[in-house]
Parts: sequence; structure tokens; C-alpha cells
Amino acid sequence: MTGLEEIRQLMASGLRPPMMDLLGMELAAADEGEVVFTATPTRAVYNPLGIVHGGFAATMLDSACGLAASSALQQPMDCVTLELKVAYHAPMREGVGELRAIGRVVSLGRRVAHTEARLVDAADRIYASATSTLLVSPRSSAAA
Repeated sequence: MTGLEEIRQLMASGLRPPMMDLLGMELAAADEGEVVFTATPTRAVYNPLGIVHGGFAATMLDSACGLAASSALQQPMDCVTLELKVAYHAPMREGVGELRAIGRVVSLGRRVAHTEARLVDAADRIYASATSTLLVSPRSSAAA
């Protein structure tokens, strides 16, 4: 099984990590080297200033970067974020509508992957972007 096949199997199963439920995220698409997560921010993810917390965007972007790397692997492996650099381009508020975090592989080596992602609305207006470095390693038998 490839990394992409594993991701598509997960999508078909309907199983979701609790974090995706917490933030209302969906894994909308997966191809080799590219994935798309969607979510619609609400007041539940506001910070004290009355805008969407940066952690919401960072979580979507980190998820897109990590799974983009996984989708390009010839076998399922762990892709652990070593570094995530997020740039915020515009504030988000309730009513912005559904956002897409589009993650793509920039380069993939035996041990390290470099990915990028952008968070956009339906009109492709960018709200945040990220670059990520990930450690690619075999899964341990203790993984649950």
C-alpha cells in the first residue's frame, strides 16, 4: 500500500482524528503529493481580539503539509513536523465561508520532506501560507 492509498482508505472509512472534529475539518481531496483540507471558521475559534485564532490556520496548514508528504510516499510512514513557518496574510472572521488548506510537496528525500500550503477562500483569497520541513521515518510497531 502507498501513502496515498492509505489516505484514501482513511477517507473512505469515515474515521477521523478527534482534532478534525474539534475544528470541523474535512479531508476533501488527496492526490499524489497534494491534499486539500476544508473547514469553516466560527466564533468557537475566535481569539480575544474577535478574529479567528492563528492556531486554527496553523493547524489546517500543518495538516495539509503533513498529509501532502504522506501522499507522495511509496509506503505508509510517519511524517513528523520538524519545522512549520506560517505567514498570516489577512484576518479571518465568522462569515468568511469555507476555507481550503491546499498542501503540496516541494521536495521529498529518504528522510526529509519539504512541503508548502496555502489557506484560501472560495474566491482564492489567501489568508495564510506555510512552509514545512518533516522527518520521514518508518512506523514503529507500537504505533496505535
